[in-house]
Amino acid sequence: MESHDREVSAALAESFRQGWADTSRKLPPLPGAAYAAKRRAALSERFPGERIVVPSGGLKTRSNDFDYTFRPHSAFVHLTAEQGTQAVPDSVLVFEPTGTGHSVVLFTRQRSPRGGPGGAELYSDRHHGEFWVGRRRTLSETSDALGIEAAPRENLERALGANVPTRVVRGEDTLVDALIPAARPAEAEAELITWLSESRLVKDEWEIEQMRAAVDYTVAGFHDVVGELRHATTLARGERWVEGTFNRRARLEGYGLGFETIAAAGAHACVLHWMHNDGPVRDGELLLLDAGIEADSFYTGDVTRTLPVNGRFSDVQRRVYDLVFAAQSAGIAALRPGAPFGDFHDAAMRVVAEGLDDWGLLPGGAEAALAPGSGLYRRFTICGSGHMLGLDCHDCAAARRQNYLGGTLEAGHVLTVEPGLYFQPDDLTIPEELRGIGVRIEDDFLITADGALCLSAGLPRGADEVESWMASLR
Repeated sequence: MESHDREVSAALAESFRQGWADTSRKLPPLPGAAYAAKRRAALSERFPGERIVVPSGGLKTRSNDFDYTFRPHSAFVHLTAEQGTQAVPDSVLVFEPTGTGHSVVLFTRQRSPRGGPGGAELYSDRHHGEFWVGRRRTLSETSDALGIEAAPRENLERALGANVPTRVVRGEDTLVDALIPAARPAEAEAELITWLSESRLVKDEWEIEQMRAAVDYTVAGFHDVVGELRHATTLARGERWVEGTFNRRARLEGYGLGFETIAAAGAHACVLHWMHNDGPVRDGELLLLDAGIEADSFYTGDVTRTLPVNGRFSDVQRRVYDLVFAAQSAGIAALRPGAPFGDFHDAAMRVVAEGLDDWGLLPGGAEAALAPGSGLYRRFTICGSGHMLGLDCHDCAAARRQNYLGGTLEAGHVLTVEPGLYFQPDDLTIPEELRGIGVRIEDDFLITADGALCLSAGLPRGADEVESWMASLR
């Protein structure tokens, strides 16, 4: 790989200024552009008379002069419907107040110019030059695709010069942060972040299509993994083979991963976010695979299955699995519009606590463990049983408690249900046969007018169905 820059002679520089065909084109609007326009209108209505600045964010260095794959800020995506590899680092969406609302301009990097000022970017800028990273859209192409007026990023400083009440998504663009002093009071910008997060709670029909696609891709990745499990057992770091198998599907179908894949075999399944994925995958053990594919639209799936590596659960593995399955089933049954968000978690945890009590693992009994101020059952299941899902795996995280964790479910919400049990390998309070077993089952649900639709229904949940499915793919 080319790693050393070389001097460009005057003759070569002059050569780069000429001889290029006109490849500009008229682009159709992106599929989600009309929906993004409605979201921008809602933002304009919510903050009249104020300038709103939403950056995409920029490149982040991985090592020396290599960058991580660019992924724009979720609020920026929600307001533009920008797609995958077309997204341009250092873009800034500016809502400028007018007498009747806002004018909206996207300040962005246009296509690398040929000749004239800035012409050297084409071949000399390894972060943004077209020779290095590929063709960007022209400004007119960006306007066509997104339905937003586009202007050169170089004009941003002048555009932000006027003294107008301004709210900014901070920490994403150093130039923006430098040009606009922090708001006083600070609550003004926190209010913007909260609104942007809460505006994503209820998905519109286009977003639901994207969620369906992302989950479908994710389901396909799980099928791929089951087909590769036997080979994974032959490798010293079989978890990496599992990870790579799923990740290949993510790059084939979507933009990439919604989050780093958790491929946790054996006792690694007891680590909630095991992402080292450097262990073996052994016959007779379980593999907990928690993974999600992010579509080109940046919406992601998030599914977990716990699989017997050899295709058959042992008696003790099945006992744990069946309890988690019963807990998830209880949680799913609690999903309906108008229900408090926490109901599905409470329903799942009651099943977990009662099951642990039946096994003699809760001194004092299930009711005492479930009582406020106790929570002793959580020694074996410390985390919550689900979360909102969308542009972020843990979507809408800045929403106010009363509108999310303490709110009620609505048609258009998309969320996960994912109870689990995790028996640590060194836990002396439990029978030895349970130590090192971790089980989680996670599915993605769309709340509908009369209940909930499982978007990940393409994967089996029950132990018998899992075994039959695995046998069909081996």
